[in-house]
Amino acid sequence: MDEIVSLCKRRGFIYQGSEVYGGLSGTWDYGPLGVALKKNIQDLWWKTFVEDRDDMYGVDAAILMNQKVWQASGHVDTFTDPLVECSNCKGRFRADHLDSDKCPTCGKTGTFSEAREFNMMFKTHIGPVEDMPAKFDKVPEALEHLREHDYSISDDTNLVYLRPETAQGIFTNYKNVVDSFYPDVPFGIAQIGKAFRNEISPRDFVFRSREFEQMEIEYFINEKNWEKEFDKWVKDIEAFLGELGLPKESVHKLEVEDADRAHYSKRTVDFEFDFPHKRDELLGLAYRTDFDLGNIQRVSGKNMEYRPKDGGEPFVPHVIEPSFGVERAIIAVLVSAYTEDEINGEKRTYLKLPAHLAPVKVAVSPLLKNKPELVEKAKEVYKTLKKECGNVMYYDNGNIGKRYRRQDEIGTPHCVVVDFDTLEDNTVTIRDRDTTKQERIKISALKEKLVVR
Repeated sequence: MDEIVSLCKRRGFIYQGSEVYGGLSGTWDYGPLGVALKKNIQDLWWKTFVEDRDDMYGVDAAILMNQKVWQASGHVDTFTDPLVECSNCKGRFRADHLDSDKCPTCGKTGTFSEAREFNMMFKTHIGPVEDMPAKFDKVPEALEHLREHDYSISDDTNLVYLRPETAQGIFTNYKNVVDSFYPDVPFGIAQIGKAFRNEISPRDFVFRSREFEQMEIEYFINEKNWEKEFDKWVKDIEAFLGELGLPKESVHKLEVEDADRAHYSKRTVDFEFDFPHKRDELLGLAYRTDFDLGNIQRVSGKNMEYRPKDGGEPFVPHVIEPSFGVERAIIAVLVSAYTEDEINGEKRTYLKLPAHLAPVKVAVSPLLKNKPELVEKAKEVYKTLKKECGNVMYYDNGNIGKRYRRQDEIGTPHCVVVDFDTLEDNTVTIRDRDTTKQERIKISALKEKLVVR
C-alpha cells in the first residue's frame, strides 16, 4: 500500500484532504489524474448497468433528506459501530477492529472501556439556527423570547443527516419513477453519489473514509423470481470486475452467513478482493426483500404497490441491491495495475491499466522541445488526437526516456513522438506502455489505432 499511496500523491491521483493545514482524518482530495480515473470507472459502471440496458433508470437524489427517511429505514436506531475508549490516552477505536486488549496508540493493556454503540451518521440542522447560550438553556423565559422573535432553535424538528448511503434516495423515488415511466417489472433504479459516515477509525488509505462515493442499484422484482434474478446479478458483476481489469484470482465470493447478514437481507454475497492490507469487501450483493418499500408504505402511508400491466394482483416489489464503493474500486484497479519490471537493467514501475480506464489515453511529444518545427508539428498531432481519443497529454519535460517512464507510471497506454522523419513522411513513432515496443505509423492511421473511448 505504501507504494500505491506514494505514487498517488507524487503523480497527482489522490492527496490528503486539507493537507496544507495538517490534514483531516478520513478525508481525501482527488488530483487531476485521480479525477479522471474515478470518472472513467464511474462512466464504465453507468454504461454497463444503465445505458446498455433497457430495464434501468437513473436518478440523482438529494444528500439531505427528511429525517423520517432514516427513522423508517432503521438507521437512526441501528446504524452503529461498537466504540471503546482508552482510559490512558483517550483514543477511540472500533471494538471489532482490535486484535487484542492492547491500545494501538499508547501501548497500554487493559485500559479499554466497555463497548458502546456509536451512531455513524453526521447530524446537522436545516434552516437558520441560533444556538442558545448555555446560561439560558434552562430558562423558560429566554426560550420563549427566542420563539417570539422568530429565532430557529436547534432541536429535533429541524434535524437532518448527511446520508450514510445512496440507497434510500432510490427507494424514496421508486414511486416517482413508476408513476412517470410505468416500467415493466423487473426494473432497476441506479445512482452514483456521495455518502458520509462518521467512521470511528478511518484507515487503509481511501478504503475506509468519512466521505466517499457509491454506485448503487435497487432492482425491483417479483418475489417469486428472486433466486433467478440474483444469480443473473452475480454473473453481471463478475463480468464488470473483469472490465475493471481485476484478476479473477484476486476476487473472491463470500456467501454471508445468516448471523452476519443485515437484518433485512435474505441472502448476501460479498465480493472480496486481495487488498494490500488484507482480503476485504469490494462490493456487496444483497436480496433486501420488501423491507425498504414496506417501511416506506408503513411510515408514510403511501401505497408502494406495483400494478402489473396484465391486470394481475398488485404487489410490493422485492429488491436486489448491487452496491459498489467507488473508492474501493479505485484501490482495486490501482493494485491490479501496479507493475514492476526491468528495462535495460533499470527498474521500471508502471500502471498496467485497461486503456478505457487510463486517465491519459495518449501522450504526444516532440523529440526535441527546442526545435520549433518539431514543436509545431507535435502540437498539430496533439490537437488532432485530442478530438478523437479522449484525454490526450502534450508532454515535453526531460529527455525522451524520462518522458516514457513518467507516462508509464501514470498508466498512459501509448506515447507518440514527432521527430525529423515526421517532417519528411508524416509518420510518427508510437510506443506501447506494456511491451515498450515501438513502431512507425502514418499520422493518418493514428486515430484508428488509438481511439479508446
